[in-house]
Amino acid sequence: MPRRKSTETATLDPEGGKIGEPVPKAVIDRSTASVGVPRQPDHGLGEELSALRLQIETLQQQILDGARSVKRGAGKAVGQTEAAVKLYPASTLLLAAAVAAAFAFAGRRASLPRRRHQSALRKVWDFYDTIRARI
Repeated sequence: MPRRKSTETATLDPEGGKIGEPVPKAVIDRSTASVGVPRQPDHGLGEELSALRLQIETLQQQILDGARSVKRGAGKAVGQTEAAVKLYPASTLLLAAAVAAAFAFAGRRASLPRRRHQSALRKVWDFYDTIRARI
């Protein structure tokens, strides 16, 4: 595939860049056999800061919108829960008791294996001591 020749010629800056300026790639001009850096557009830090401030404002607005939608969803959930409690007070009471019992049972169940493992370990050590005493 043949290469297209560019009709535009880039003006090369022989002096180089300034401190803090982004470093561009060098341009090799085949027709004149020269290497240089194309002139960079002059842009100030003020433009970059204003662009960053705009991005920060956009992010802040997105966070506020997200918080508002979460708050609305939580409000709806609270309203639905209150309505369910008013319509079905006995069922709600039974459900709350079942949840509390499940948490109590799970908490008690979590503490039981530790005791069981400790007693089993104690039995193993006692058996080991008994065998060792016989030898």
